[in-house]
Formats: sequence, C-alpha cells, structure tokens
Amino acid sequence: MVTAKPQPLLQLVDVNTFYGAIHILQAVNLEVYAGEMVSLLGGNACGKSTTLKTILGIVRPASGQVIFDGEVINQRPTSYRIQRGMAVVPENRRVFGSMSVYENLEMGSYLRDDGAGIKEDLDHVLTLFPKLKAMLHRHAGTLSGGEQQMLALGRALMSRPRLLLMDEPSMGLSPLLVEQTFDLIQNIHKQGTTILMVEQNANMALSVADRGYVLQTGRIVLADRAEALLNDAQMRKAYLGR
Repeated sequence: MVTAKPQPLLQLVDVNTFYGAIHILQAVNLEVYAGEMVSLLGGNACGKSTTLKTILGIVRPASGQVIFDGEVINQRPTSYRIQRGMAVVPENRRVFGSMSVYENLEMGSYLRDDGAGIKEDLDHVLTLFPKLKAMLHRHAGTLSGGEQQMLALGRALMSRPRLLLMDEPSMGLSPLLVEQTFDLIQNIHKQGTTILMVEQNANMALSVADRGYVLQTGRIVLADRAEALLNDAQMRKAYLGR
C-alpha cells in the first residue's frame, strides 16, 4: 500500500513578483511541511525579504500561486493570513518601543479571544524567555538587541502560530547573541513550531534547519537537506559568489 505524501503547509508554485518593471522573484518554487524548519538563504538584494512579503501578502505575485494549508491565498489580505496562522518576527525586531514588554506580548494575541489559552501561552513564553519576566513593565525600547529579539519571538509565539516566519534573526547581534538566538529558535522548533527562516548567516541557519533553499538574483538555485547544503561546493559558490 502506497502512503500518500503529506501536503505542504506552505507552498510557492512558480511565483513571479515585480517591483514596477523590475522582475524580483523569478519562477520561485518552495515548500514547507508541518513540523519542519526551512532556511531561505542568499546575499543582499537577492529576493529573500520579497519572498516573505509575498507569503504575507504585502506584495502580490504577478503570476504563480501562494498556497497555505491547501488554499490559494494570492488575493487574501495580510490580516487573513495572520488569522489563518502565520506570524512574523520582522527584520530588526521592530518591537513597540514606547509600550511595555507585557503590552508587546499582548499585541501578539490580539486576534485571539481564548483568555485561558492566552494566559497559558504567556506563561510558556516567560518560561522560554525568563529574562523577559523581570522586564514586563519596562519600555521595550530600553531593552538590548538580544532582549528585543527574545521579545519579538515571544510576541510572535503569543499568536500560537502554525507557521512562524523569521526575517534575518541574526541581524545586528553580536556573535554570542547570534549563537544564543539560534539556540532559542532550535528550542522553539523542537517544541513543534513550523518555521521558515530568511537568513544570510548560512552556517548558523543550516546548522538548525531541516532543509534549505538558496536564492540568487530572484531564482532558487539550490534546494536540499540542510546537511547536504552545508557540504555543497555549489552552495558556497552561489551563496558567497566565489
């Protein structure tokens, strides 16, 4: 008896995206299955952030399909995609600096109305990030870069996401904080969260991911298991340009 292959939670099929006349994403195909952590790698201006914006509906593809849990969502607004279970940890954290840590975490659950579940998830987030527990009433803008990254992760988890999208989680962090951040991401993934992570730090991203894709000038040039990509000479050439 042949077992049917599971359906991807997220799928991009031949997606083409333009900014004006500039062709940014060129026939991009990508899949993320429930329970996976997938890394999308590439240098500056290769289309990584545009891919995330296309998934979130901030940018609409000119052709191709964005499919989430079996539904083509090309014409769906960002709010609908968030309601369906997407959450994002944006580039440079983008916490609400004038609001408290607690208020930032509350914002992550603003679409939910299950009070008991929200309380349970808040307790879980503060267990994951015990430093935040002592800072609940501090303005988020006074936190360090590493603390803000914890807060941005915690805020996203408060929505109980089915798919967590992360945009350059290592950006602007010291090497030690980068290592700590990836330890946290790996821990979150091990607890069952499906993650698509856009990242320039190929070694760190692939060390925690299940699979990876490499984008170069808007095209997927490599896709494989993370371990295979780490040892692939073509990946180093495509990623590093040498």
